[in-house]
Amino acid sequence: MTKPKQVVFIMTDTQRFDMLSCYRETGLRTPCLDQLAAEGCRYDKAYTVQPVCQPARAALFFGQYPHEVNSWTNSAGVAENAHSIGERIEKHGIHTAYIGKWHLDGGDYFGLGKCPPGWDPAYWYDMKNYLDELSPEDRLRSRRPETNQEGIDASFTFAHRCSDRAVNFLDKHSQEDFFLVVSYDEPHGPYLCPEPYASMYEDYEFPVSDNVYDTLEHKPEHQKAWAGSPHQRSKPVKIKAPAFFGCNSFVDSEIGRVTAKVREAAPDALIIYTSDHGDFLSSHGLSGKGPAAYEEITHIPLIISGPGIHAGSADAVPISHIDMAPTIFGALELPVPAIFSGKNLWPALTSDQPRQSEPIFIEFGRYEVDHDGFGGFQPLRAAYDGRYKLVINLLWTDELYDLEEDPGECHNLIDDKRVAPIRDQLHDAILDFMNQTRDPFRGYMWERRSWREDARPATWDYTLMTRQREDEDFEPRQLDYDTGLPITKAVRRKK
Repeated sequence: MTKPKQVVFIMTDTQRFDMLSCYRETGLRTPCLDQLAAEGCRYDKAYTVQPVCQPARAALFFGQYPHEVNSWTNSAGVAENAHSIGERIEKHGIHTAYIGKWHLDGGDYFGLGKCPPGWDPAYWYDMKNYLDELSPEDRLRSRRPETNQEGIDASFTFAHRCSDRAVNFLDKHSQEDFFLVVSYDEPHGPYLCPEPYASMYEDYEFPVSDNVYDTLEHKPEHQKAWAGSPHQRSKPVKIKAPAFFGCNSFVDSEIGRVTAKVREAAPDALIIYTSDHGDFLSSHGLSGKGPAAYEEITHIPLIISGPGIHAGSADAVPISHIDMAPTIFGALELPVPAIFSGKNLWPALTSDQPRQSEPIFIEFGRYEVDHDGFGGFQPLRAAYDGRYKLVINLLWTDELYDLEEDPGECHNLIDDKRVAPIRDQLHDAILDFMNQTRDPFRGYMWERRSWREDARPATWDYTLMTRQREDEDFEPRQLDYDTGLPITKAVRRKK
């Protein structure tokens, strides 16, 4: 009998890589995720495409960069002609279910509570659905960190209710082909968690990195505005966040409930775990996440476990969230849609051949449509090759870091002639990336940087190219403006 094709995709919100003890021993406890890493492969250089909730999820669940699907900021919604991997997988007769935070429908933080096309409505459960289950009084309690002090039960939390639904799905559908997503809001604020997690880290301090005292000299102006006064940044730092860290261990336990059920009910399923982005925790004098490409917010955990994955292995080649959608299709033995922007890594993941190292790309447009307080429009494009990271801040100073010599990313090498060839090579990669992905913000201004001595002159037509969409799974072939006939080449020179 042929084994069913099954993938379980688990993700959290705001969980940077070193909040898992399998990545770095800090005193934080994540035994369930550590066990998952021991059973599979831990990716040591995994990166989000944008360190903001909705754009990061667009790449994971639509297989395209945020700028390709009009999802370059929170609360903007995804383009109407964009189709989720749920839609694409369901077309092949595979049961698709999405449980948890979606953050892609253009609604407020909690979502609209409506199941999008492609996913099983019987299991759809976003944060709006969770709030709809609560009384007005409990809604208020669910948004207050102080609620932890009341001694809440795990069943009150969004995470626990998501896990319950995932366990139910696995009990009922373990003999089917399926793609199951379990998307937690935790450990994102308001950090609700029961005991013992609520008080587990009351006396704990997260290890302080040297870059919390980054002076931001030779750094972009928007980072200095974000960090506040130099006087404030020079004060001694203690990183204490007991509710955040408690919720980090709590969501680990909830993930453990789901992975235990996978081992019991669907032992041949592939499990993929990751998070959308990290948190600065005072590094570079910054808080939260936003318009930057520093490690603390872009370097995320990624673990893949299942048949064909070497147990206890680690991979140090850069990998991007953009590769997850085509890799999921590879694992499910489905043809990879041509419109996906990433690479199918499944053949490499299940062989002894090392993956080829190529630059990964990070972007930023805006944090949030609905409200201010996050710097507004801050266009950024970045490339990282495993050692050097180039960041183009369109409105401000650009950045180049050598993470081998400067892992804290404190010393900006953008004008250092010694590394100019590497800088320019990464710059060319960014420009090509913007062209190939039909980046709507591309143009000569990204090329004409003050340090790029061989930049071409500014021209109105820039590259003289036309680049049209190709998504023949869902729409007819686009028409050529000059002929009205179906295009023969999606990328071509303009007349």
